[in-house]
Amino acid sequence: MAVDYAKRGAPKKRKPAAKKNAPKRAAARKNNSRNAPPQIPFKALFITVIVVAVFASFLWFLKSDRNAELAEGTVVTAPSLEPLPEFSAERWQYIEELENRQVEVEVPEIAESQRRLMQCGSFRSFADAETLKARIAMAGFESQVRETHGSNGRWFRVILGPFENLRAAQRTNNQLQRTGVYGCQIWLWNLD
Repeated sequence: MAVDYAKRGAPKKRKPAAKKNAPKRAAARKNNSRNAPPQIPFKALFITVIVVAVFASFLWFLKSDRNAELAEGTVVTAPSLEPLPEFSAERWQYIEELENRQVEVEVPEIAESQRRLMQCGSFRSFADAETLKARIAMAGFESQVRETHGSNGRWFRVILGPFENLRAAQRTNNQLQRTGVYGCQIWLWNLD
């Protein structure tokens, strides 16, 4: 790259140098400040001495107070330990009482002895009823789809049963709920 020295212009003038002794004086001041001990403010020193003196006098007061108590004849003794009470025999006898007790439950004979049916759904379309029947079959139970005619048209009902008693029907209903089939109702039905 070619440089045109004609268009550069005159060289810039340098600033005049400061006196030659000025840098030496500044260095001398720095050295003197480094060697001098740091100055501590008088007020801070005075407050520190007062705080230390008060703390020392407090400790001396505590020590002299305790020595005065011991000198007066007060004997410091360890607290006497009372022996622990003897381990007594077991006071609770409910375990033996419950093991030997008979529980009597009154169950109405009529409610338990009647046969029950469980309806898990009622649909207008046969396909919906078959879908619910398949879900119940996947849970391990056998159900039936029955067609009924009523005042409001034709319905397809998904029915389980008959069950011998209410307890068996409720047990099956609980198992169906665990598998995701909800809304089953247990009824006394006569399907003729």
